[in-house]
Amino acid sequence: MSGQHDHDHGSENLKVAFFLNLAFTIIEIIGGILTNSIAILSDAVHDLGDSLSLGLAWYFEHLSRKERSPKHTFGFLRCRLLGGLITGVTLLIGLGFVLWQAIRRLQNPEEVNAHGMIGLAVLGIIFNGAAVLRVRKGSSLTEKIVSWHLFEDLLGWVAVLIGSGIMAIWDLPIIDPILSIGISIVILWNVWRNLGRVGRVFLQTAPEGFDFAEFQAKVLALPEVESLHHPHSWSLDGEEHVLTMHIVRNSDPAEDVHLKNKIRSILAGGSFSHITLEMEAQGEDELEDDTNTFF
Repeated sequence: MSGQHDHDHGSENLKVAFFLNLAFTIIEIIGGILTNSIAILSDAVHDLGDSLSLGLAWYFEHLSRKERSPKHTFGFLRCRLLGGLITGVTLLIGLGFVLWQAIRRLQNPEEVNAHGMIGLAVLGIIFNGAAVLRVRKGSSLTEKIVSWHLFEDLLGWVAVLIGSGIMAIWDLPIIDPILSIGISIVILWNVWRNLGRVGRVFLQTAPEGFDFAEFQAKVLALPEVESLHHPHSWSLDGEEHVLTMHIVRNSDPAEDVHLKNKIRSILAGGSFSHITLEMEAQGEDELEDDTNTFF
């Protein structure tokens, strides 16, 4: 019951953060046009991507509650990755356009409304700060990742506030495109890094932080284990992981449950939600095609 309550609370946190972010994105696009600030418009593109990401995260939180089916035997957890993929591609396209505009503006700086930028920066700090405080209350990994992303937005607005304050005192319109390029590069780096993580999960690489070779070595060191084959491990959504393995034992079959528990204890502390250990007698593995381990 407590788990369901936490799940509902997490969905509510994402919903509030989504509407806060979307409302401010609309204000930001209008404000960026009115102040003629490419820095604010670049952050507006970023916030639009954030809104899409939050909306998809909120939607997939609901979708992930669906029960597994004969067609979706692992359930719907992997659908969450689609949100990250769509958001990342959208941001790359949008930021590419913004960078092109910022470089053009760098060559021919234009006057901006610095006082208007200060007002928008203050609003940005308030809206993003409220969203960060809301999502940081959550306990799920999704909420933690989103909260750090929103915290980066907050720092971006602090930078805009400082830059617009300088331009309000000195006539230095070149600061605006410089801010835009700086913000865009930081965002692009994070988007590229996150897309890499999504790609690795889609390609079914071993879970991040899990040393598969070390795990195999520990299993083979058990006196009851003769050899192992078909070792596979991947992640469903970056949070919940899967491991399957065939173990050739040299012990009494009656001890299989004890041996499985010993192997599971090696995985203790990992986020493995699906573990399948197939026990075999010596000679059975000769019927299998794949008998390789990964050393």
